This record gives sequence, structure tokens and C-alpha cells, in this order.
Amino acid sequence: MIHSFPIRVYYEDTDLAGIVYYANYLRFIERARTEWVRSLGIDQGRLKREAGIVFAVRRLEADYLKPAKFDDELVVITRPAAATGARVHLEQEVCRAGDKLFLAQVTLVCLTEAGTPARFPAEIRQLLVPQLH
Repeated sequence: MIHSFPIRVYYEDTDLAGIVYYANYLRFIERARTEWVRSLGIDQGRLKREAGIVFAVRRLEADYLKPAKFDDELVVITRPAAATGARVHLEQEVCRAGDKLFLAQVTLVCLTEAGTPARFPAEIRQLLVPQLH
């Protein structure tokens, strides 16, 4: 399932050169992942309360291709790529009018409230990457 999330670049997102500060792309893709998970019907607060687990980024590889600028209308695309019992791999891209500006490969894991690794519950993994099972 491919998820699209629109974002507008605000002044606060830019640096002295007027382009999006590099770290803000990570904020953009985090917001998009949160909305993607919500769109699948996963309540992360309830998952923490009832199962005692949270999602965490284990690994992220990023490619900055072109700069975004103040007032640009962007779209963050989130696409599941692979899954195991302990990891979900995603591809995310930030685009402006179909032009790719930023690409990321993200590995998500589950952690207990104590910070120890946990397996994804099967029903959650199935929701995150249904076409892979």
C-alpha cells in the first residue's frame, strides 16, 4: 500500500540559504509514517498501553537529490518494501510536482517500554505490509 502525505514548506523549515534544512526532511518523513500507520487503523498509543510496545527507527539511509524551498508544496510517499518478524523496511520519498527531492530507506523495529527489542505482532505486521505476506 502506497501512502501519500502532503506537506508545505514553512519559513521555519528553511536555513539561511532559503532551502529546507537537511534535518527537516527527517521530520517530514516521520510525520508521513505516523499518518500512514494511522491510515491503516493502528493506534500507536493503544499499542503502547495494551501491548507495551512502540515503533522505533533502527536504521535510516538518506539521499538528498534536490533542494526544496520556502512555500513549496511537497508530497511524502511511503511504500513498504520488506518485512520480517522483527523488522519492517520502508521506502520514502519527498517529491515536488512529481520531481524526487529526497529518498530514504527506513528500517522500523518494535521496542518494549524498557527499550528492549520485541517482535512485531503478526496482525500489526500484516497491516503494515499486507502484500508481502
